[in-house]
Amino acid sequence: MEVEGWDFLNSPPVKTVRFGGSVAETLDKLRKGDSSDYELLKHQLADPDIKDAQIISWLQEFRGCMTQLTKDHEQLIYTVLRLPWVGRSQAVVDEFLAFLSNLVSAQTVYLCACLKMVVSHFTPKRVTICEGGVDISDSEDEEDTDLPRNFDLCHQALQLIIRYVPSTCRFLMPILQDGFPFVQKSPRTLECYVHNLLRLTVYVPSIRRDVLELIVGQLLKLDVSASREEIEETEENQSQNQDQPEEGLFDMDEDMTAEQPHRTNMMVHPVAERLDTLMVVLMAYIRDICNVDGSFHAERTKELYKDLLSVFDKLILPTHASGHVQYTLFYLCSFKLALAEAFLDHLWKVLQNPTQPAILRQAAAGYMGSFMARAKFVPVLTVRACLDLLLTWIHAYIDSQDSSGRQVCCDISLHGPFYATCQAVFYTLVFRHRAMLEANMKKGLEFLQSLNLERLVMCQLNPLKVCLPSVTSMFAAITRKYQVVFCYTIIERNNRQVLPVVRSSAGGDGVTTNTNPLDSFFPFDPYLLKRSGQLIEPLYQAWDDLAETDLLPPKTAQQALKEDEDDFLSGETPHGDAMLGLTPSSYGSNVCSPNSVGSPPTAQHRAFKF
Repeated sequence: MEVEGWDFLNSPPVKTVRFGGSVAETLDKLRKGDSSDYELLKHQLADPDIKDAQIISWLQEFRGCMTQLTKDHEQLIYTVLRLPWVGRSQAVVDEFLAFLSNLVSAQTVYLCACLKMVVSHFTPKRVTICEGGVDISDSEDEEDTDLPRNFDLCHQALQLIIRYVPSTCRFLMPILQDGFPFVQKSPRTLECYVHNLLRLTVYVPSIRRDVLELIVGQLLKLDVSASREEIEETEENQSQNQDQPEEGLFDMDEDMTAEQPHRTNMMVHPVAERLDTLMVVLMAYIRDICNVDGSFHAERTKELYKDLLSVFDKLILPTHASGHVQYTLFYLCSFKLALAEAFLDHLWKVLQNPTQPAILRQAAAGYMGSFMARAKFVPVLTVRACLDLLLTWIHAYIDSQDSSGRQVCCDISLHGPFYATCQAVFYTLVFRHRAMLEANMKKGLEFLQSLNLERLVMCQLNPLKVCLPSVTSMFAAITRKYQVVFCYTIIERNNRQVLPVVRSSAGGDGVTTNTNPLDSFFPFDPYLLKRSGQLIEPLYQAWDDLAETDLLPPKTAQQALKEDEDDFLSGETPHGDAMLGLTPSSYGSNVCSPNSVGSPPTAQHRAFKF
């Protein structure tokens, strides 16, 4: 007899055979000392070829004797929790979720085991295949059309557990921390896990700050492990290789056309690619939390800002040389001017607080200067208000030193926050002076003169000696052009003096001249990641080449000094025949490329240690 649609010869039989008695009978035998059926039961549950009907049958029996499944049977429960329920039929899923609900309600001792099981499904499964006798693994990056459904089921299971055990949140964070994939895992694995962590915070808001702290901590590990120079060099080398194809190869342009857009958006540097992938996820989360049905939601944004600011204080601010993670706050602050002003106010409070560690106060000054310089969404009025605050503090600091009766000297260990604040002022003026002056030149110049920059530059603390040469050079050129203050006399004198000498970081007796005694870096230097960078680009103030076409350095400092004196007497604006610029890496030189005013090489960067 032939059954329609059934190929008897080529189809394997459905596995419905089971050995041993029922679950209740097996547990009863175990209590009497007979463990044979118990071991057989565990073996059958661990069968990789177990069928849906079998899973449903077993789970129904387990639900019928839930009160007997005490901690003595944890190995059996662990085997049940490893059943492949996520990718199965809806009937299996429903039965497994019912089993989970009963288990955590009747036996809370298994709560953490259930949570670990669900969290283990937050990443794509690793598949191992054997080719030629060799195990080839990590096919986790291939597209899995079932992943969205699988993740939905995981969150459905977690919500069920939370409903039956409200205290679940207290046990969840350690499990999420332990389950976080190693940062060298594939971008796809990391992306899925972070996506699911953030999704979890939507229905468990009480752990959002801890989740953000966990994610940002992992992002910072990636961020500081790949220097700016390393990423730029890798991307540039790849670009050059693509521009110079090898001769004699088949022309595959047509075949590559469809793949090209995807490839050009990927980072060649593997760490940068992972970081870019995760930054895209985190920024999408920020956008979705702050906007509901396309409209800005003030209250939700305010709460998210508080959580992110807490993470910033704890992790980002104390971390030296992170290049990208801090842009999460940059992006969030772009949604509303009040957020940007609140962020600046927060940094200002850290900077002026004498109870804070000096290294954090210096970092806060760096963030203030870099944020005001680079954020297009921060208007000139806000920049001017911040400069007023900073200069008032600087002049008060100078007053306190002048009235102390002690010998005032250029000592970074004593005056680090002061020098960092001065550099923030110089840096901000380099980027924003045109915006201050172009609307109303007269009022703009009056404002710059009201800052009394001359006193700052000429005080005994001598900030021009300590700040980065690239910043002081451009600041000197700008203030010279507008005859606000003349810096070249002091720069020339500083150049004749020996800068502080420090021992080589590599150890030994070698010494090097330290051209970056403040160990400065600018947190909002140009953003290098391609995909997430598309969100930053419209908000970002790049270095304007036009801003420097008439800022011309003298051929020598002595000539500058002579011209400064002549200009001061005659009131003429100086002119010349060269162009001054700045670069993130050549901070030891006064004349550099105009790409950006940037940080020193990250080879010198290190995490702050307390």
